[in-house]
Parts: sequence; C-alpha cells; structure tokens
Amino acid sequence: MEQEELVAIHKNNSGEIISFQTSSGRIISYRKALLEASTGTISGVNINEGANGTNSLVSADGSGFEQYPDIY
Repeated sequence: MEQEELVAIHKNNSGEIISFQTSSGRIISYRKALLEASTGTISGVNINEGANGTNSLVSADGSGFEQYPDIY
C-alpha cells in the first residue's frame, strides 16, 4: 500500500482531534492514524510516547496540526 499523509483534522467540542483525513480522502479515527503511523502506512508524522505511557501523534516538522484545515 502506498504511503499517505494527513491533510485535514476534525475536533470534538473540547478541541481535541478525533479524526483525520488522509491524502487519499479516507477519514480515519485518531487511534487508526496512530496505528497506521506505527506501521508506516502514514508518513509525515511522529509518534510521541507520553510519561504516562499513552502515545500521541505529532507532525514530523513539530509544528502541530493546528494549521490543518477542518474536515467539515
């Protein structure tokens, strides 16, 4: 499968990112994006392991996802 990139985000009412749109147009959950980033399906992101053992996605350039457009 060809590598995809994350191109847009969707946040919940608390401002947390809950899903992403990929460069191929798929809408995937945050957890699915973490899984696909760990397997190399999604490029352009890094996985950050927190002190409490939870993983989070960060953009590869460190700029965050705030500049990404909203899906909806």
